Amino acid sequence: MREGPGPWPHGVRPLVGRAPSCPSRAAQAPLMTEEREEDADEEGWLQLRPVEPLPSQCCGSGCSPCVFDLYHRELARWEAARASKDRSLLSGEESQSCPSKLSPETFLAFRISAVDRLTEDTYCVRFALPRNCQFSLRPGQHLILRGKVDGLEIQRAYTPISPANAEGYFEVLIKCYPTGLMSRYVKSWGTGHTAFWRGPFGDFFYKANQYGELLMLASGTGLAPMVPILQSITDNAEDETFVTLVGCFKTFEGIYLKTFLQEQARFWNVRTFFVLSQENSLEKLPWSYREKTCFGRLAQGLIEELVGSCRRKPFALVCGSAEFTKDMARCLLCAGLAKDSYYLF
Repeated sequence: MREGPGPWPHGVRPLVGRAPSCPSRAAQAPLMTEEREEDADEEGWLQLRPVEPLPSQCCGSGCSPCVFDLYHRELARWEAARASKDRSLLSGEESQSCPSKLSPETFLAFRISAVDRLTEDTYCVRFALPRNCQFSLRPGQHLILRGKVDGLEIQRAYTPISPANAEGYFEVLIKCYPTGLMSRYVKSWGTGHTAFWRGPFGDFFYKANQYGELLMLASGTGLAPMVPILQSITDNAEDETFVTLVGCFKTFEGIYLKTFLQEQARFWNVRTFFVLSQENSLEKLPWSYREKTCFGRLAQGLIEELVGSCRRKPFALVCGSAEFTKDMARCLLCAGLAKDSYYLF
């Protein structure tokens, strides 16, 4: 018996009681929801991934940990947390419950209490310590300053010049350059402003009477690490170390901390000398400077004379530009000092 005509074409029968061949929207919904959750979770992890520092964020002073060391440490922590899907691991093992403790890894805010202009381009800036702040800094160690200019984060190293036992403050010597990014940031400072520091860094640790004589060779702001070391010697009546300090500057007016250096030179065991590269007349200098100042640059002949005039076997400390430091190391070796008889900041 043939079927009569119906709504279906010949040979085609409706499927009755069978599931449709394609997933329905209801069936697709759980799968799509799971995919969206996975995508959202992945996006969340990517947002938590540490950002690699820019070259400008490295101060270049060789401090440890460097900003790139911290980045790789945080990246490894992030990768471990992501693999185990445990975000609590991102908090790390170290407690941050004591933000008033100076740390090489964490920046701490300090309020500016005074800004003194020493020369046309150099400032002495005083920072107030937060209440109960532990400022365990040894003479000659440096800190890292963080700044931001035009949205770009930058970091530079500076050595406090205040005494190691100063209470309630520390001071830094900062030279500003016409095209320097950090210089733009520093010039915007004023009393009451806040700056962020981490540290301390530096592996030269002075001990009383450790050396017979210290020969300090400093160029410009390279004077900074010499200041607290020198003061720690003269503040300690038991320390009988001789000190010969040589400061290299362009002009007499450009000499930093004249009053401090004059006061230090009054001690029985301290001598100070100056080398001025852009002066040529002793008559223009005060009487007290004429016998201890020479013109030109600190070169081999003068280094040999200084080493020969030391009252005891000298240990040299050198700080200045990269070029100055390299030249002084060469001159000291030629003057007879061994490589373990000097330290380059």
